[in-house]
Amino acid sequence: MLLTEYRPFKVNRQLAEQAIKTNKPLIVTGVLQRAEAKNQNGRVYPTEILKREVESYMEGPVRENRAMGELDHPESSVINLQNVSHNVKRCWWDGDDVMGDVEILSTPAGNILKALFAAGITVGISSRGMGSVKENMTEGTVEVQDDFELLCWDFVSTPSTHGAFMEVKKQGIQEAKVKQQIYKYTNVNNIIRDILCDNTGVCRL
Repeated sequence: MLLTEYRPFKVNRQLAEQAIKTNKPLIVTGVLQRAEAKNQNGRVYPTEILKREVESYMEGPVRENRAMGELDHPESSVINLQNVSHNVKRCWWDGDDVMGDVEILSTPAGNILKALFAAGITVGISSRGMGSVKENMTEGTVEVQDDFELLCWDFVSTPSTHGAFMEVKKQGIQEAKVKQQIYKYTNVNNIIRDILCDNTGVCRL
């Protein structure tokens, strides 16, 4: 069974615009997930299970620089490289919160994600994993079971969890600080059109 968990966040629009203009990665930081908290789907991730999976994720994909995720959740447990938008660079715990530094890549999907940030649109980061759940009738929750396996974190639009917002990690974009006036996009369609034109040479919007 495919399990997802969503957290919304915001990013500084000017820094996102600057990342687009200079075609450089954008680093955002914030809460990736929370243990022992009921989300809007009524699902709860026990601390011991989430800690086990986050530790495995840090020792594997993060350490090996392959902690990639997609723009939107696919109906699959496989990460599609053509739709990769970001790479998780670091994870750590802050109480019950899983914190992370996420690099938004200069891939086609990553550039669209940066464009959404530049337009002031709130999207969310959402874990993708496989496992089973068990309903707790007394508490009105659904608890993730011990067979849960964390696959990745994706950026999505559909909310299921109340939560913290991510912010741009300023030290991650020092080389992108240039003394130029930031180009002002008028709307999301214009931004995405420009990205597609740059990447493909064909303007379809």
